[in-house]
Amino acid sequence: MRPIARNRTKRNEIEQCKVLVKHGKFYVPPPGDDRDFKQLFEYLASVGAGRKVGEDGNAVGPWTPELLAQAISQIDSNEKGVDLRTVQLWFQSNDKGIGADNILWLARIFGCGDPEATLQWRAELSAANRRLAAKRKDKKSSKQVASLRPEDDLSTKSADHVSTERNNDGRISGPRFNLAQKTESIFGSQSSMALPLVIFTGACALALIAFTLNIHSVLYAPEGGHTKQVGFLWAPNWTIVFIALLPLFLSLLIELLRCWKEEWRPELVTLGDPASASDSWEYRLRAASYIFWTTFFITVVLASVYNWTATHLTPLLNGDTGSWPVDWGRIAIVRPELISVPSAIAFSGMVFLYNGFAAYFFFAGHILLHLMKHDYLGLAKRLDNRLDTETGREFQSISLSLMYGIYRCTALGVVITIMMKLQSSFLQSDSSNLITWLVADVQSLFETHHYAGSRKLSFGIAPGFYYSFFCLLAIVGVFANASIKIRWMMGRLEVNQIDRRFFSPWAIMDGSMALLVISYFLIGAVPGFSIFLLFTLVVTGYLLTKPASPWGQHSRYERQT
Repeated sequence: MRPIARNRTKRNEIEQCKVLVKHGKFYVPPPGDDRDFKQLFEYLASVGAGRKVGEDGNAVGPWTPELLAQAISQIDSNEKGVDLRTVQLWFQSNDKGIGADNILWLARIFGCGDPEATLQWRAELSAANRRLAAKRKDKKSSKQVASLRPEDDLSTKSADHVSTERNNDGRISGPRFNLAQKTESIFGSQSSMALPLVIFTGACALALIAFTLNIHSVLYAPEGGHTKQVGFLWAPNWTIVFIALLPLFLSLLIELLRCWKEEWRPELVTLGDPASASDSWEYRLRAASYIFWTTFFITVVLASVYNWTATHLTPLLNGDTGSWPVDWGRIAIVRPELISVPSAIAFSGMVFLYNGFAAYFFFAGHILLHLMKHDYLGLAKRLDNRLDTETGREFQSISLSLMYGIYRCTALGVVITIMMKLQSSFLQSDSSNLITWLVADVQSLFETHHYAGSRKLSFGIAPGFYYSFFCLLAIVGVFANASIKIRWMMGRLEVNQIDRRFFSPWAIMDGSMALLVISYFLIGAVPGFSIFLLFTLVVTGYLLTKPASPWGQHSRYERQT
């Protein structure tokens, strides 16, 4: 029996040696243990996993940063190569992780060029990288802030791609301040739902201050005109928008961003060709930093500070409304017994400062919508000739869910612009308050003289007309661009032929958006616009809150929200 046992042992050793050699290189199977990336990489580099096999059946030697960087750069599909400093960071004793693209290249090295082994090592390295990120997150006393959360490591580049610079003494400086990443972290952090609460609380605080200043409800009678309600709480662009619409917009956007980063994007990465690299989410954020800075300058500096100076501060200091209509912010000029000029300056300044930062988050949200669409297109390009019927339906479901989320956010954005134009149109009418103006418009379909009085323009220009129009262009542009590009990508991958029912939601979303845009332009322009507006808002509200899709199935996004 002993010779038989020895023969079996020898045969097992020979089979094991065959497993450890793939394509003439030393292959180490994924251990599947709980080691983090640093521990796993240190072991693989020391045994020379992926290097050529020597005469003794082992690797010719361990990996060095120079040898590994050279091997990665020689991969055919890796056109960009890899920076030697990045590879050196992997060998150093630190808590820096590795980006998704570099995980792919390391998996190719450790998998010895074998497709199945590459996929196994890619999953193993990704899991180890997540464990490292989890450990890094637990070190609250660490001076360095983790650049990635564990669940983002599959789809984002980590510290090896974060902007770092070496000082003259050779030390690596910390990451630079990036407005895009800071803004996205506010939307994407675990406490991100605090942002809608902050917006809501700020609006409520301004309303309470308006009560204490006695400008929450103010009647003003211009010379030769009818009495008008110009109180702060009667302005829908300051109350309905900031108390209800904007917090709801931010909540929907936060949930959509979470679904994209944590669920849909990793699925598209898994479906894609592992040999083709794509830009990470964090890379796209860094590339769009200038857009966020431009938006911050326009919303906070121009639309807030400059607009307040031109429309409120200067008229209040000069004691002349000029061509601006009288509202709650300029009422101190014509009724100084109601509120003093210093109080009006202070309150209007707070309101416009609050509006500036709220507007920044509003437009930053639309930038994130554009980036999600752009990221989707980049990942979808890796799916050429890789979709069958099952994966095609999976991709189609992700595409529709992303587009539906973009529709919900942009539709709310258009409703916000409608509130702006409603207030501006009312200020230029001679109706006593907004409700009376809308009721008179409904009656104008049956009694023409009511409409003639309700649309009388007599109180100068309103900046809300122009501001709301440019907002409308930006919002509709985001929706139209996403709708066209996503449908184009689905047609390119020929997934539209899998399920014809998916044509229905596109028509529903496009039709609803068209109704909103038409309603915007009809405000104050034709008699009876309020009836059409009410119908549009009811349809939009149903599509935003419907429990199930009108095409007979629940979308991914609806299941999440």
